[in-house]
Amino acid sequence: MVSVQEALAEIRRGTEEILVESEFIEKLETGRPLRIKAGFDPTAPDLHLGHTVLLNKLKQFQDLGHEILFLIGDFTGMIGDPTGKNITRKPLTSEQVQENAKSYQEQVFKILDPAKTTVVFNSEWMNELSSADMIRLASNHTVARMLERDDFHKRYTGGQSIAIHEFLYPLIQGYDSVVLEADVELGGTDQKFNLLMGRELQKAYGKPQQSILTMPILEGLDGVQKMSKSLNNYIGINDSPKDIFGKIMSISDDLMWRYIDLLSFRTVHEIQQWRDDVSEGRNPIEIKKDFAEEIVARFHSEQDGRQAREGFENQFKKGQIPDDINEVTLTVTDEGLAIANVLKDAGLTVSTSEAYRMIKQGAVKIDGEKVEDRALIIPKGVEHIFQVGKRKFAKVSIA
Repeated sequence: MVSVQEALAEIRRGTEEILVESEFIEKLETGRPLRIKAGFDPTAPDLHLGHTVLLNKLKQFQDLGHEILFLIGDFTGMIGDPTGKNITRKPLTSEQVQENAKSYQEQVFKILDPAKTTVVFNSEWMNELSSADMIRLASNHTVARMLERDDFHKRYTGGQSIAIHEFLYPLIQGYDSVVLEADVELGGTDQKFNLLMGRELQKAYGKPQQSILTMPILEGLDGVQKMSKSLNNYIGINDSPKDIFGKIMSISDDLMWRYIDLLSFRTVHEIQQWRDDVSEGRNPIEIKKDFAEEIVARFHSEQDGRQAREGFENQFKKGQIPDDINEVTLTVTDEGLAIANVLKDAGLTVSTSEAYRMIKQGAVKIDGEKVEDRALIIPKGVEHIFQVGKRKFAKVSIA
């Protein structure tokens, strides 16, 4: 039996903030299984490692004996979460949301135990609300309070439009907590306003108020922006073992520790030992390989993890071009394409700025020859093997 203090220590690990912590401890002390809610809008078909920061915390709660409510926001997904957006986001169709929701269900159980997870859709209750019910829900909050929210405030003061339906999003997310009688809700740090809305609405509807856990936002492969499929800086949990391993190996040594702290299931003691080893001279690439193997094994198998590592090490040691090199055809209207655009469009770099940086570092080769000219134009009608760093290759045709 895990004590309250032991459970609290495990839950605090990697957590940004607990609100209100004294209330949360009181809930733990009751000894009853708590109802732990986390919502995901199915706005894209695939989950990535950024999503798993939250899913891993849900798994910790699950292992401690609590009830997991995995909420798929099929109703809110059609509104579009305005969090962090500087423009009104185009809502998804019902068909897009349903297809993505199906994919989410298949992927989430790579982490959570399906026998101990309740999957719910907020359309189940939102579709039953009348227009009068929605008006009553909206009466629980003011426009002034909505405009206190950072992204709304910036858009309002900057003269950018805010659609009325965007104000409904945090209200509906909060109402989900009312319906589900959530004891605890988890979300990213960028969701704090919406999570607090749940507490406020539970109070308005005469329900006990949920506690809130906010989790850090995981940066993407560029180490700057939030991991996102639209920014092509992500590692998908459905990616192949080779791609997961290779992408992790491509991150910087500094970013490696951020990923390890938020994603590894190793103990705090083991991670500290890794840090001590590096400070005493161990090459960080060996730590990165251990971590990459762990992540591949989690989403595929231990054998896949070992094989991905062996494949990377063989390629790294021999400097050989892989047999399954990607083949890409880029179509241009002009006489050719700038080298930075070739590298970005072929998926070898996240952006043209990264491409310029890699050229400056001497990490770009064409057919084995180092590229030094940042202004190089690749003409139409040619095919070359492009290489970035030790492991990224593509056979590119310019048509």
